[in-house]
Amino acid sequence: MTSILQVHPADDALVALRDLDPGANVSLNSRRWTLRDKIPAKQKFAAKDFAVGDLITMYGVTVGKATQPIAAGALIHTHNVVHATAAFSGKQSDYAWTPPDVSKWQNRTFKGFKRSHGPAGTANYWIVIPLVFCENRNLAFMREALVRSLGYGKTSPYEQFAHRLVQMHREGASKAQVEAAMLEAEASATSTRVFKNIDGVKFLEHGLGCGGTRQDSQALCRLLAGYINSSNVAGATVLSLGCQHAQVSLLEQELAAFYPQMNKPLLIYEQQKSKSERDMMANAIRDTFLGLAQANEQTREPCALSNLIMAVECGGSDGFSGISANPAIGHTADLLAALGGAPVLSEFPELCGVEQSLCDRCVSADLADKFVHLMRAYEGAAQACGSGFDANPSPGNIRDGLITDGIKSAGAAKKGGTAPVVDVLDYAEPIRQHGGLTLYCTPGNDVESTTALAGGGCNMMLFTTGLGTPTGNPVCPTLKIATNSTLAQRMPDIIDFDTGPIITGEKTVEQMGEEMLELVIATASGDYTPKAVALGQDDFLPWKRGVSL
Repeated sequence: MTSILQVHPADDALVALRDLDPGANVSLNSRRWTLRDKIPAKQKFAAKDFAVGDLITMYGVTVGKATQPIAAGALIHTHNVVHATAAFSGKQSDYAWTPPDVSKWQNRTFKGFKRSHGPAGTANYWIVIPLVFCENRNLAFMREALVRSLGYGKTSPYEQFAHRLVQMHREGASKAQVEAAMLEAEASATSTRVFKNIDGVKFLEHGLGCGGTRQDSQALCRLLAGYINSSNVAGATVLSLGCQHAQVSLLEQELAAFYPQMNKPLLIYEQQKSKSERDMMANAIRDTFLGLAQANEQTREPCALSNLIMAVECGGSDGFSGISANPAIGHTADLLAALGGAPVLSEFPELCGVEQSLCDRCVSADLADKFVHLMRAYEGAAQACGSGFDANPSPGNIRDGLITDGIKSAGAAKKGGTAPVVDVLDYAEPIRQHGGLTLYCTPGNDVESTTALAGGGCNMMLFTTGLGTPTGNPVCPTLKIATNSTLAQRMPDIIDFDTGPIITGEKTVEQMGEEMLELVIATASGDYTPKAVALGQDDFLPWKRGVSL
């Protein structure tokens, strides 16, 4: 295993692949450096001397600016570098793409749920949605009534652990004995499903629908309309209070505008028009049960891989994200695009600094202009609140090598592969174009972004992480991809795939990307259950269209 890496030939910031001590001599491509500082794994050091104001390059783009002189071999970090990126201005050049060889997958299928219109689903869920936070209590009642009774629930190991502690206390165990007790119980087996072809009933609890701007309510209804229309959703139950901003009529307008062909079961209940809460809930539970029975008649059948709409996401990123996991799923995205599928790249604050290359990849100037508009409007809104894209990296990101948003963004963009950009969409717009990359405007906040991607129509999600995050989605199977083997070994309960062999040189980005496509097909077929699904990690967080980085 080599100890350092130059990601792009133009880079003057080099990456440590393992911990390097001060005074160590390192070499690469006939060049040698004596390190002036300790360079922890994932951090960067200077390949040349920098003066104050000099720009720093990584991934072949500007990612920062020196705030003090930096000698060759010295650590590059927040004490001597600030965020800086290059200017951008729409489509400036043509783009030619050479698709990867996909002959081995050309006739492959996955076992999915075909819908009367649109792409096939990789799962089959029923969803229950409150139009306003006032209905969250009734949502909880429905969850309590349906989940375990239909065979989707199980006792968690933590509940079993708590029962054990109670038992020990009643038996007179000492405080020391209770403190020494460990979580050893495994969750009890899931009961037999009543409806074997329904993957679950999911409850999209949220805190919006009233009290914000009317634009917030419209964005919420557009998002919820997308979830109702999702190819992974068989039907939906909607709970409304009646007086809120997010009216039933607004939801119906969004459905009619964006999904006029949608014909799946949609059950709507408004509390202020009901005889009583008890009457409304009885009707909602009964009708949902009957809808599930009908939806259960559908089974999985062979579907072309072009039906896959695959979100590429990252969270808890580290200094290896842009070197291993992100390029690997970028290759998976290219394979899928070449097969007629639809990879989708989001998190616009984490595309800061690579805008020009993405503009040039757009198939038209109009798409590039839309991307520029969305990026500048988003950055302007952040700056109006006294912030900016430069504030995106979290303390964990910085601690593990992503010291500027430029570095984080250049690595994050690798998830999008190299295919042409065939569409640019604002938040909650439906994803339509296949055969290339779609850019989708969301925050960098993991759950706000994944929530939007599933609402836009993604039926599969690849999520890279270097630090470890359990994030999932209620209706979109989410595969967790580790950037390093240490994480994969330390947190096997949340990690599905390890790209650490790229860092050690055991495998290439292309090899890992191909292996990941096989895992995607197995997951889409229901043959592999992602860890986030098994854990019930149903994260759902609509974006209240203010500033969120």
